Amino acid sequence: MAKGEQSVVGMTQDYAVEARAGDAEREAVAERLRTAAGEGRIDLSELDERLDRAYGARTYRELDVLVADLGEPISGALPGTEVLNLKTHLSSIEQSGQWTVPRRIVAECKMLNITIDFTEATCAHREVTVEAVCGSGSVRLIVPHGWAVRVDASSTNTGHIINKATEQADFAAPTVTVIGHPRSGRIRIKQLRRG
Repeated sequence: MAKGEQSVVGMTQDYAVEARAGDAEREAVAERLRTAAGEGRIDLSELDERLDRAYGARTYRELDVLVADLGEPISGALPGTEVLNLKTHLSSIEQSGQWTVPRRIVAECKMLNITIDFTEATCAHREVTVEAVCGSGSVRLIVPHGWAVRVDASSTNTGHIINKATEQADFAAPTVTVIGHPRSGRIRIKQLRRG
């Protein structure tokens, strides 16, 4: 369990309206649109128009509108989706032990430290996004062997992001995408060795 301040936010409709979509969500909607066109549910001109809107979408709501008449919206397709918010105030935070990994984690610290240890966690998602912002403090991620970690291209100050989780990923293991924005602090990612 986490030590320090944390909050878990359910994906309510109000939250989904404000939530920013990422490349993975845009690509998931694009794939759903292509499948719908292949099934004859939308024609090719409508596919082109919806794909343009999907790749330009900034929020879950904009993506939901594009697939609402094709089945579940992107946010609704993730029942029980939660965001784990870890924000330091008076003490450092350690999220470790047995816990359930949500699809999205937001970690923010100014001068203190946040550790997110996935090694004993349960993760039902193939893709997990960690948005990490740190001032002079640090955010440390520890992943089990077999997991993949990639640093998203939208990250800034990447010289302060140290990714040592570089071993070959297992096919069925989760991929953690880190969107990092360190200032003078560091974001460190390490992987347990195969034992």
